[in-house]
Amino acid sequence: MNGHETQMRTAQYDEIQQKLESKELLNRFGFAANTVDVEAVKRAIGDLLYAVGEDPFRDGLLETPKRVAKAYEELVSGYTTDPVEKVNNAIYDIDYDDMVIVNNIDYYSLCEHHLLPFFGQACVAYIPNGRIIGLSKIPRIVDMFSRRLQVQERLTRQIAEFLDEVLAPQGVAVALTAQHMCSTIRGVKKHNSNMQTYTMIGAFKNDREIRNEFLSQVGRSPNL
Repeated sequence: MNGHETQMRTAQYDEIQQKLESKELLNRFGFAANTVDVEAVKRAIGDLLYAVGEDPFRDGLLETPKRVAKAYEELVSGYTTDPVEKVNNAIYDIDYDDMVIVNNIDYYSLCEHHLLPFFGQACVAYIPNGRIIGLSKIPRIVDMFSRRLQVQERLTRQIAEFLDEVLAPQGVAVALTAQHMCSTIRGVKKHNSNMQTYTMIGAFKNDREIRNEFLSQVGRSPNL
């Protein structure tokens, strides 16, 4: 890489980093939350155990508030993830304009209505417009938005809109399927039901042939 190419590459990194650090992007994608208040969670779980008829001080439950607080630090870590760190400069200029698809991405999230898990697989596609992102970054972006209190519809859209914002591609498409514990272990108790959601941006929304090509790839995935 010559000096001019190095300067261009540095300028590109700076542009992307400034965008990822902007207050507008951080607020739009919900990265402005505080870290988990571990002591408050421990108190709340102790109160919950008592409220459901348990003894928070019996042997099996003595450490439960601490364990739950630690678990929630991980389960909602997407609120405080640094998007600059996740992308980690893994965006490259390249002359490629065919569809890129990353399939069978496992993810786990928490339903904001019942605080019960939902989980499944994601399929993410985009058509570059002179810029691509490193393969491992797409599953990391999925995790970044799934590790929150979520609804599947919002999760699907956030993944697509973040990629669209960072890459400025010709189009982005995201398909998610999930099993929701709030409908399998309570309520209607339909154990084999799953939910599918889609977000299409740009060429995927406006060009039927491109959209159908993406959907055909989704259909080939055993879990989507």
